[in-house]
Amino acid sequence: MDEPLEPKDDELVARTKDGDATAFDVLVRRYSPRVYGLVYNMTSNHEETNDLLQDIFLKAYRSIKGFRGDSSFYTWIHTIAANMTINFLKKRNRRRGPSLDDVDAHIENDPDYIEATAGSDPRREATLSELQKKLNDVMQKLSHDHRAVVTMFDIQGMPHAEIARILGISEGTVRSRLFYAHRQLQNYLEEFRAP
Repeated sequence: MDEPLEPKDDELVARTKDGDATAFDVLVRRYSPRVYGLVYNMTSNHEETNDLLQDIFLKAYRSIKGFRGDSSFYTWIHTIAANMTINFLKKRNRRRGPSLDDVDAHIENDPDYIEATAGSDPRREATLSELQKKLNDVMQKLSHDHRAVVTMFDIQGMPHAEIARILGISEGTVRSRLFYAHRQLQNYLEEFRAP
């Protein structure tokens, strides 16, 4: 017996616009893990990520009637998430400088991260976990703009064009930021190399 097909994003968006909140719940469940990963890799703080995640989906729900479908829902929700997270980080840094207290030491032990990545390919998950450990500290040294492109490209595997659409910049700027961020990361990671 065939399992029922999952409704497509367009159908769920249309149902949400018609007032079906359960359709939006499906979108939240579908995209929460990736949006959580994006926000967490930019904030490195579990509590801030959870607060931002709620705000991001609340903003999306309130704004969905204005969503025209010029991009996919995936791109649209990631645009909201990236912009809200960058704005949050700018405000946080204005209030006070970044602190080591802001950084959760081990994302791989974070129950929400584990839940968000459950069901992933174990090999990919192991690679992501190892990469996450190494990058967690040095990612905080990057600017918000550079951290965003590294998170989307290197951690979430988004293509340059998608990142450009989400951040509202050209693909050339995405490549430039990636190049600069990768050079910075290589320099920061030099100290971890064996002599």
